[in-house]
Amino acid sequence: MPESMSLSLEQQFNLRSFETQVQKMSHAQAQEFLVKLYEQMIVRENLYKEFLKHQWGL
Repeated sequence: MPESMSLSLEQQFNLRSFETQVQKMSHAQAQEFLVKLYEQMIVRENLYKEFLKHQWGL
């Protein structure tokens, strides 16, 4: 992975904390959480696209 793509120390800590939280979830909770997380990723992608369109004057 390129150095610019590596995680900061704070991000590594947050990842480990997240991992611990997920391990404590039931299977059903984890599935529901993943669906919500994916939805948020799609929304974020749409926001980035709209931002770029606005910035580029498209």
